Amino acid sequence: MTASFVMRFFYIYRVVQLLKILIQAGLWLFCNKIHLKNKRLFKTKGPLLIIANHPNSFLDALIIGSYYKRRVYFLARGDAFKKPIHRFLLESLNMIPVYRLREGKEFLHLNDYAFSRSIQLLSNGNAVLIFIEGICVNSNELQPFKKGTARILEGIQKQNINPAIHIAGIAFNQFRGIGKIVNLVVSEMTTVPKIQNSRDRVLFNKIVFDQLKDNILIPTTPTKFNKNHLLYKLHQPFYKLITNFVAKKTNNTVFFDSVLFSVLLFVYPLFLFILFLVLKLFQFPTTIILTILVAVPVIAKRVQE
Repeated sequence: MTASFVMRFFYIYRVVQLLKILIQAGLWLFCNKIHLKNKRLFKTKGPLLIIANHPNSFLDALIIGSYYKRRVYFLARGDAFKKPIHRFLLESLNMIPVYRLREGKEFLHLNDYAFSRSIQLLSNGNAVLIFIEGICVNSNELQPFKKGTARILEGIQKQNINPAIHIAGIAFNQFRGIGKIVNLVVSEMTTVPKIQNSRDRVLFNKIVFDQLKDNILIPTTPTKFNKNHLLYKLHQPFYKLITNFVAKKTNNTVFFDSVLFSVLLFVYPLFLFILFLVLKLFQFPTTIILTILVAVPVIAKRVQE
């Protein structure tokens, strides 16, 4: 193992840890409440297969992955990896591309890599998150399951490795914009069939379906804002500008929420920097400015009723 490889490993590790902290802070601001059930499971060690539903694009993976006390790899739709820069960034965030027929038949052979990579990660004691529906639809209703998850489990079982399996049900009170309430329920799968043929795969999917359906608890509290609050009025022009931009770029697809979160995550510090310059222009003391900049996002969260 060369010194350059070791340095690169620790560099990537630090970047991932920093991103995780940044994402957790962003989620705290982006969401009004994220309710967790069975928190002890987020500390699970050893090979771990996390199976989840997929109602809200990359935001699902960011929320689920941020609460596990370990690095989580997950499969993501392959069309997002087409551009080299996108591929580099997504793979840096532990994403593994998986392709569907709609992306083109010429890409389907690349799924062998996704499956073999997932099996390799599990055999090395890592955690892999898979969205068993294989498609994202902005709905808390379960969609028909694909066979990929069972295929990966079959592959790892052939190596006489039996990973812990978590069933993660995630549900949102709304799919567009900030202030959402999220329920994340994670439970262990205690009865895991030995998968050897198509009948076993069907049985496995049925067991997962029944357990996952019970874990999807849809929040009933609507998103509300105190529109008379000073900080609401301060943020509204900035937020409206960003949402209009994201809506245009995503063309009202299922990517809206996840792209909005990503843009706000990196642009909101710019908003605070502009506020810093304005306060500096009025010759506020630096200590007071820094106090205000810390207080603004914290108090702004209280605008969410």
